[in-house]
Amino acid sequence: MTAQGRTPAGPFSDAERAAIYRAIRERRDVRGPFRPEAIADDVLMRLLGAAHAAPSVGLSQPWDFLILRDPALRKEVRAAFDLANAEAAAMFDGERRALYSDLKLQGILEAPINLCITCDRRRGGPVVLGRTHDPATDLYSTVCAVQNLWLAARAEGIGVGWVSIFRQDDLRRILHLPDHVVPVAYLCLGHVDELHDGPELEARGWGRAAPLAPHIRTDRWSD
Repeated sequence: MTAQGRTPAGPFSDAERAAIYRAIRERRDVRGPFRPEAIADDVLMRLLGAAHAAPSVGLSQPWDFLILRDPALRKEVRAAFDLANAEAAAMFDGERRALYSDLKLQGILEAPINLCITCDRRRGGPVVLGRTHDPATDLYSTVCAVQNLWLAARAEGIGVGWVSIFRQDDLRRILHLPDHVVPVAYLCLGHVDELHDGPELEARGWGRAAPLAPHIRTDRWSD
């Protein structure tokens, strides 16, 4: 028996466990092509509910979910991306620059929904339990919400692409964000017909995912 307000801590069934690991393994950063149909409201609310269930420092839940449906607003966001993307391309040389320029790194105008997940740096007050010695933990909490949504989206058959190539001040201006609110993730969401077997950047020859073993250390870094 468990105490009131608690639930058993045993493992999930084999099928439930397999589904969770499948969502983790098959999650992809999707740039399209997105299908034109809308995401049903109940599905969108399930995704936002999954994000809102993420752990947060001091139970501060510093995130907010800004849904962008206005085509004119999204055109402004796309223009901001194009500006930053040109700057980013110039940072690479030779073949790397050519490959970068050939990558599709956003689906801002094509995706049925754009979603900006923000972090309110004032949420929870001036002193937040668990944030007293690391002020960035509210940002980490918001990223946990992003990952929750991403995994839930995979289970729902919804593609999600994280667009990170922006000047932050441009997003603040376009979305009218207060100074204390940080845009953490700009996401493009929509139905897709297929996914890459592995990371798309690996398929396009940009890099290769590393195996687990070299990333495991014990006790001290140098050991």
